[in-house]
Amino acid sequence: MKGSPGYDTIIEWLTAKDFRPFGFQEEAWTAIAQGESGLVNAPTGYGKTYSVFLGSVIRYINEHPGDFRSRRPDALQLLWVTPLRALAKDIARAMEEALQELGIPWKVGIRNGDTTPAERQRQRNRLPEILIITPESLHLLLAQKDYPRNLRSVNLVAIDEWHELLGSKRGVQVELALSRIVALRPDTPPAIFGISATVGNLEQAMEVLLFPLGGKGSIIRATLPKKMEILSVYPDEIEKYPWAGHLGIKLVDKIIPIIRESRTTLVFINTRGMTERWYQAILDAAPDLAGAIAIHHGSIEQELRIWVEEALHAGTLKVVVCTASLDLGVDFRPVETVIQVGSPKGVARFLQRAGRSGHQPGATSRIWFLPTHSLELVEAAALQEAIQENLIESRPPQMRCFDVLLQYCCTLAVSEGFDPDSLFHEVRSTHCYQDLSEDEWQWLTAFLHKGGKALQQYDDYNKLEWIDDRFRITSRRMAMRHRLHIGTIVSDAMLKVRFVTGGYIGIIEEYFISRLEPGDVFTLAGKNLELVMIKDMTVLVRKSNSRKSIVPSWNGGRMPLSANLGKMLRRQFNEAGALNSNSKRELRVLEPLFSLQSELSHVPRADELLIEQIETRDGFHLFVFPFEGRLVHEAMAAILAWRISKIRPITFSFAMNDYGFELLSDQPIPVDDTNVYALFSPEDLYLDIQRSVNSTEMARRKFRDIAVIGGLIFQGMPGEHKKARHLQASASLLFNVFREYDPDNLLLRQAYQEVFDQQMEEVRLRDMLERIQQSRIVLTFPDRLTPFCFPVKVDSLREELSSEKLEDRIRKMQLQLAR
Repeated sequence: MKGSPGYDTIIEWLTAKDFRPFGFQEEAWTAIAQGESGLVNAPTGYGKTYSVFLGSVIRYINEHPGDFRSRRPDALQLLWVTPLRALAKDIARAMEEALQELGIPWKVGIRNGDTTPAERQRQRNRLPEILIITPESLHLLLAQKDYPRNLRSVNLVAIDEWHELLGSKRGVQVELALSRIVALRPDTPPAIFGISATVGNLEQAMEVLLFPLGGKGSIIRATLPKKMEILSVYPDEIEKYPWAGHLGIKLVDKIIPIIRESRTTLVFINTRGMTERWYQAILDAAPDLAGAIAIHHGSIEQELRIWVEEALHAGTLKVVVCTASLDLGVDFRPVETVIQVGSPKGVARFLQRAGRSGHQPGATSRIWFLPTHSLELVEAAALQEAIQENLIESRPPQMRCFDVLLQYCCTLAVSEGFDPDSLFHEVRSTHCYQDLSEDEWQWLTAFLHKGGKALQQYDDYNKLEWIDDRFRITSRRMAMRHRLHIGTIVSDAMLKVRFVTGGYIGIIEEYFISRLEPGDVFTLAGKNLELVMIKDMTVLVRKSNSRKSIVPSWNGGRMPLSANLGKMLRRQFNEAGALNSNSKRELRVLEPLFSLQSELSHVPRADELLIEQIETRDGFHLFVFPFEGRLVHEAMAAILAWRISKIRPITFSFAMNDYGFELLSDQPIPVDDTNVYALFSPEDLYLDIQRSVNSTEMARRKFRDIAVIGGLIFQGMPGEHKKARHLQASASLLFNVFREYDPDNLLLRQAYQEVFDQQMEEVRLRDMLERIQQSRIVLTFPDRLTPFCFPVKVDSLREELSSEKLEDRIRKMQLQLAR
């Protein structure tokens, strides 16, 4: 490729800007110029976008060396798929600047939920040469009548932040769209290039992406050093009885100097509700930051989000308090420092956030870890060790998502229709559906055509018609309903929030707002708002001067600890019993807590499982500490309770956090050296899960999402969405009908499988039990609560008490235990 017109043009342009390409960028350019496919893996801030985008430009210049500055292809050349709307604007800006300076008359367009109707119409008439699009909007493109003509010209499809899409149903949408684009040009398919941060299964990530092309391609790695500085914020006093969430905001004064010393700081919070609280707490601690501080999360209205992103680019903001909405690839070069509040729950997420700072070659990424309770400092030490060992989480791809496939078939049916035989082979060219059998495909198409065994009498479920040797949707009503919900991947029902006098503020989850009464004050986008009324899926509010407000909580705010971080966490306790000057400072400052834990019970090593049995006024407690994450502990608590009840009839209540779980009973719990290994055996695990957990009820809730994605439930017209409880009622009715009249229904089977794989984490649960069988189980009988079990006990109280009463109760407990 070196010496080609395209390469020489790009090198000349970069040299004029005093830049030189990295080796991995040149490697990617060569592959793309030759029409090859692959995956680029490079640290944040080293030009991953240019490695793919400029490859496409070089290829075009090489094909038209004489007139590339005067001619326009007038057809889509590069399709750029990005998971976040926030990324699109940043990427488009960088591309437009490069094209303008190179004198190439290409247009760059953006297509996502923020694109105006006028711009969409222009794109329908004529697509730009580069289109930056989300997975959902790409499927909307496939629902247009002339999509084959628009997409046949594509020479390169780039999938940005592929690691973020992999392992989700949005990733499955990308897989299906790629299979269609490849099928449009079977003899000369476009190249596919992924752009990914490091994941534990990078080879598999590429295989999944390139499956429609036979999985052939190359991983282009940037072997570049990325300096990272990880620092911890320490409380003045280590509480010997910590509890989750209480410490974070009390340390706000300690981060003000960090913010002042940095040009720009991002403060990452795990939940949107706490983002609102931190924004206010920083303003209260440093009022002079007013005007230089902003808030950014997914529920804030688009204009404010865009303003924050633009101000970050310009360097006019001192600090932005944000959630995962700013996790991914946006290039904010003024950002010097990142503060992570609370556990990020995973190594990859921590690295991703750290990479938001020092977002340029050679710069140091600086991240501070601020604990929300003392024990989280052990996680800070675990993160440092995991990063040194490059122990990054894998993202297993989703398999056999029949709901997404049903939606996709209807998308093709409303545009050009589809031939079931050819589409079957096309769908099987994806990683997700490679094992799809002919019988399953026949069931899926029959289900869309006639409603299957149970729904054939209902017109709404007879969607497809057989016309001109193809399945089509000809009903205008059915087609419109489907187009309104193309790309739906279910999240919690959201309501718009507006002032009574006009003006859009953001969105809020239905389940939160439905608990409030008119007159209640809540916080959103840094404003205190009084609820006036809810009307037509809109929350009407007015400004409030009240100093007290309710901070919204968003579902899904509690992410479980990753397997890798759990493993490193267990390893840190090996040092706790033998701390010295070489030990990590995070562990040394926790010495008082570890000493008390050893005195009352035991500090478990990596090859040990600690079980504490304690009797209090509340009853008999069994605390178990596998350090495997909330979801695994929830499942294990239910299984253990079931297995113990077979020894002696006994009832339990459960509590759990990421470190362990509690079983509480009003009678002694029969667990001792004679039966403990059998109670934690992996034998009959699948059956015991089904017996111990109401898997049918869990599957019923999971089925609601599957039914919505698969198009069995219509969510309503814009502005008239059905309430969550109505959707659940409709889904429950369908679930019951299928269980009774169509027990082999593939969607029913999928609901149970998703419960076991995602909610119960059955594979990780089995791995944990097998590890315990090889470990030493340490049974202790403390005379009072220990530093390890105290946070679990507090979590069990959260369900019963308001936050103020909870704090009072905890203070009393801490005083009693300290005596």
